[in-house]
Amino acid sequence: MSVALSYRLISNNLDRQLEITAKQGSVKLESEYYLENYQSVGSIDEFLENTRLFTTAMKAFGLEEMAFAKGYMRKILEEGMSDPRSLGNRTTDPRIQEFARAFDFESFGDLTMKRTATGQAVVDKFVRQQLEETAGVLDGEGVRLALYFERMAGDINSAYDILADKAMSKVVRTALGLPAAFSGADIDKQAAVIKERLDGIDFTDPQALQQFLTRFTALWDATENVASDPILTLFAGGGSSMPTISLDLAMSLSSLRLGGA
Repeated sequence: MSVALSYRLISNNLDRQLEITAKQGSVKLESEYYLENYQSVGSIDEFLENTRLFTTAMKAFGLEEMAFAKGYMRKILEEGMSDPRSLGNRTTDPRIQEFARAFDFESFGDLTMKRTATGQAVVDKFVRQQLEETAGVLDGEGVRLALYFERMAGDINSAYDILADKAMSKVVRTALGLPAAFSGADIDKQAAVIKERLDGIDFTDPQALQQFLTRFTALWDATENVASDPILTLFAGGGSSMPTISLDLAMSLSSLRLGGA
């Protein structure tokens, strides 16, 4: 299925897709374990020692590949985010900064895991991450990137926020038609170009965001040379003699691929 249609199917039916994802075996088991055990954690040591709990938390913030870097993450958590010179504030990875703000042991100590930010909110993020990863496997990287950008766009305050995030940067470069070599230019020059090209686009406006992602997915399909898809053909119509199907039915087909009824 094309990236444009796959993204539209998931985004337009997001609550249902999240519900389906939350009920999947491994996602359900890890979510339940987290909620049953997170409040028993009273220190950074206990957090890191419970590998299952810690890994779920890391996955929730898109940091699965760093789940084994416990020494580095310990330093992030110990230093916190209140000191501008802390490791968390010096990193350019917004995922790590968001993680450090949620699990703020420096400020809240043994009460950290009693906060709303470390409870159901983490599980909700975990489920969303799993949805995006599944979409990436089933429908391709372009769909995963579009869903990620949709989720993160509200936090963009400058072109530098985009450039600090590899996934968002890739979406913007694609949507703006910027060549791959653009990422090798001076960072300030990149920021200036992106700021100019995005002038007037308000990513906090749902309509503007969807228009931007429609452009991204269309260009992704064009540059990746996606082959014609049977479901897309039926949905869009392939001529006067071709039958068509509704968006609702196409969504149902998408749900079935994720294990929904």
